[in-house]
Amino acid sequence: MAIEGFDYKAFAQNLTQQALELVPQEFNNVQKQYVANTLLNFSTVAGEALYNDTELHFNADTAVMITQIIAEWSFHKSVDLIRSGIPQQYWDPIMQKIAFTIFEVAKQAFRQNLPQDQILQLIEHHVRKTYVESIAELKAKNLITEELQERASKMSNIDDMMQQAAAQEQAAQQAAAQQAAGGVPHGQALPQPAQGGVPQQQGTQPKIFKLATLAMLFRQMKADKVQTILNKFQPDDAASVIRFMEMDDLGDKVDPRLALNCLQEIKMSMPKTKDITPSKLIQRIQNISQYVDRAQMEQILKLERQRVKRFVFNALEGEFYEIAPRIGNIIASHIEDSV
Repeated sequence: MAIEGFDYKAFAQNLTQQALELVPQEFNNVQKQYVANTLLNFSTVAGEALYNDTELHFNADTAVMITQIIAEWSFHKSVDLIRSGIPQQYWDPIMQKIAFTIFEVAKQAFRQNLPQDQILQLIEHHVRKTYVESIAELKAKNLITEELQERASKMSNIDDMMQQAAAQEQAAQQAAAQQAAGGVPHGQALPQPAQGGVPQQQGTQPKIFKLATLAMLFRQMKADKVQTILNKFQPDDAASVIRFMEMDDLGDKVDPRLALNCLQEIKMSMPKTKDITPSKLIQRIQNISQYVDRAQMEQILKLERQRVKRFVFNALEGEFYEIAPRIGNIIASHIEDSV
């Protein structure tokens, strides 16, 4: 019996459209189309198989979850293959192995009613394993060099995006701290962004440029995190940032070089974080656990990446999950702000 309420074709198309907005800008049209087509093909095939399956009896939510997992990993690993330098004729066979692995592992895991975190961790393990083994197989057949094998095996777009998101949040948190500490003057009148947009040249009101730059940054972040940061702003400044965020053509009205200068100025004006050691990060996470139980912690981390969850829950057990200390510091600060 078909799964009621599961329009796999429309869902696959929607996922593909979302992915097109995230394809690396340095990719040419052929590379961008490969990523999109790979994601669309695998998510459509998986969705159709689940839709027509007569044995598993999955509901629409489970079918959506499995299809989305396949789409996301298809995106990340196709990006990795393109960036790796591996010849294009080997991309499809590797991607087919990865998609098949995800589908089979996901079906068995959901059939066994494993916890969602465990399912995602299991799939991530098998995806990385299949990817590395597929590249090693190319080297064993002398189809690629050892140098290319090593470079390709280290590619991880999902980790790169996670680090980028963490860096963006850190910059926003630093800007909020600077604003709260008076690093940006509060007394001057602000130009209204609804009238004429943002000036293109740096003049006598640097504050408005910083607020506009922050608005551009906040557009890439989750709404709840943005609100947490804006709560630390002066009311009139927060209102200006929100108005900037609502401007459709904000990116066209702010000089990119000026925006980068503003971010650099914010970063340089903040005190450097020192002595971020694994033991201190573990202690911070364990201190937070005194105020929230595991269920509340899982709710806070519900939308976070699997590696973020693993870092936090390992820390609760007194173990340090290998992650860059600066990223661990951002995660700890985010959880502290959320409690």
